[in-house]
Amino acid sequence: MALEREFCKWSFCAKPEVVTIETDLLLVGGGMACTGAAVEAAAWAKATGLKTVLVDKAALDRSGAVAMGLSAINTYVGAENKVDDYVKMVRTDLMGIIREDLVHSMGCHVDQTVHDFQDWGLPIWQKDNEGHTVDGQAARDEGLPLLKDGGKCCRSGRWQCMINGESYKVIVAEAAKNALGMDNIYERVFIVKLLTDKNNSNRVCGAVGFSVREHKTYVFKCKAMIIACGGVVNVFRPRSVGEGQGRAWYPVWNAGSTYAMPAEIGAKMVLMENRFVPARFKDGYGPVGAWFLFFKAQATNAYNEDYMAKNWDRVKAEYPGYADSPGTCLRNHAAMIEMREGRGPIMMHTDKAMQELAKVLSKKELKHLEAEAWEDFLDMSISAASLWASFSMEPDKVPSEIIPSEPYLLGSHAGCAGLWVSGPSKGYLGAPDDWFWGYDRMTTVEGLFTAGDGVGASGHKFSSGSHAEGRMAAKGALAFILDHKDDKLEAAQNIDEVIAEIYLPFEIFEKYKNYSTAPEINPNYLMPKQVQTRLQKLMDEYCAGVTPMYMTNKTMLEEGLKRLTLLKEDATRLAARDLHELMRAWEQYHRILAGEAHLRHILFREESRYPGYYYRSDFLSIDDSKWKVFTISQYDMKTNEWKFETKPYVQLVK
Repeated sequence: MALEREFCKWSFCAKPEVVTIETDLLLVGGGMACTGAAVEAAAWAKATGLKTVLVDKAALDRSGAVAMGLSAINTYVGAENKVDDYVKMVRTDLMGIIREDLVHSMGCHVDQTVHDFQDWGLPIWQKDNEGHTVDGQAARDEGLPLLKDGGKCCRSGRWQCMINGESYKVIVAEAAKNALGMDNIYERVFIVKLLTDKNNSNRVCGAVGFSVREHKTYVFKCKAMIIACGGVVNVFRPRSVGEGQGRAWYPVWNAGSTYAMPAEIGAKMVLMENRFVPARFKDGYGPVGAWFLFFKAQATNAYNEDYMAKNWDRVKAEYPGYADSPGTCLRNHAAMIEMREGRGPIMMHTDKAMQELAKVLSKKELKHLEAEAWEDFLDMSISAASLWASFSMEPDKVPSEIIPSEPYLLGSHAGCAGLWVSGPSKGYLGAPDDWFWGYDRMTTVEGLFTAGDGVGASGHKFSSGSHAEGRMAAKGALAFILDHKDDKLEAAQNIDEVIAEIYLPFEIFEKYKNYSTAPEINPNYLMPKQVQTRLQKLMDEYCAGVTPMYMTNKTMLEEGLKRLTLLKEDATRLAARDLHELMRAWEQYHRILAGEAHLRHILFREESRYPGYYYRSDFLSIDDSKWKVFTISQYDMKTNEWKFETKPYVQLVK
């Protein structure tokens, strides 16, 4: 039986102080995309007298996916490559459906961002005149030319270059802070709701959030906005349990806000059925890319068989036309065949890789390489190095198990979920006219832009590409502001009611907390952790998580949707005891909406476009005749209904 709807009347919790900030451009997020937007916006806005403000749920120095550090920049075209080839790689990896105008235009700008990183102090590994690898700081000490001056980076793959990246985000954040000034940066403020214009419901005009440190609400009024808060983590039940419950591959604070808040005001989303299921070192989630690409390690099944070679004829037969140059999901698929048929676990032969390198390297070079192998983890996955230590194992002496992780929704890595956005210009590379509606990277809501994980149908941006795309979005947003400088905007929403809705979990908890002797167990509300557990369980079991080996079908999805609908209703009675739980409560709400979009998109697309990421057991093949299309959804929050449409994929780069 449904409980009566609750409203915050400030009878049980105190009203917060309200701080109102007016700006021209508002940046929501503190990761690579918004730091890129900050640098670019500051450069152009000063000449036009425009104000830019950035608001971040965390602290800029360690916010976003690069927070812990990184061992490589994964997107750098360089003089030796062509942007067209970069587009072809992205297209191949994402199974033939991408917005090539978005990928190409980003590829044209990303190198400038990497050069800026090096100018700002990021140590990038380089090759000296003899072709020896020199790490970033040594390259500077030796006076090697910078990349922009013809210096050669050390590649770990065709598009990657190695870095000393433990302070990567700190360096990039410093540039953003210097550009904007700390008076225009609001840290530890979580944006929860977007505001639309009273006279134009399809125009963004502000955002409302709260401090996660003080009892304050922030109301931001703006003429344009860039929202880039990362992808979605912890929608699915992770493989980690118990004390490791919070351990995941992608940052746990990515709560789907980039998708949920725009969706609530009508922004269209694209390819939200896509997800990323990375193969990672088991339990520690450590990266495998450097071991595959740089250290040349091989992976086998339990019987020491090369599972890629073993299964490749089968994969080609199952997915003709897509396995000739295998993408990430198909490499996953080959490993999953072994696991499903009982030939697991999959082992990465880190030991053999180091033994082979020892045959061709000097002791000094090998010692340096071993140090870099450990740094690869200490840069960005300390838990993996700690796990090896706890098992008393050395990866250069014994193999290490790898396994596909739980799914993540994102648009900047080897995934392409996100918002449907305008291209860079009309007819770019021959793109259809309806791929451009005036301003680069603007969503279908006027004045609302996005970048990084927010841009759909455009993966493989990684850190440098997200930063570059943030810069591109900033230029588009500033152009929009200048073209609409005389617009008079007024929020359609009642601000007092929005604030009351945000603090409702406080009111609910204080009102009902004494109903039971244990406040965590109460029939009148749900705590954020309880909502997260329910969401993860149903998404895992019904929407192709790890439990059913990434398999689902129409009936399972429909059953999952029933349960998700009930959870969505129950989530209106989330409770919070403090500001931390209030943040967690709204994160879960954003995750629910992002998860619903994902489930509905998989239900809509009746094929298995991304084998190795997920499978529709009732439509196991790829059907290009019907489904080589962009799937686009739009949510109507007032009616709680979803609309779907398709747009044909168009190849622009031959």
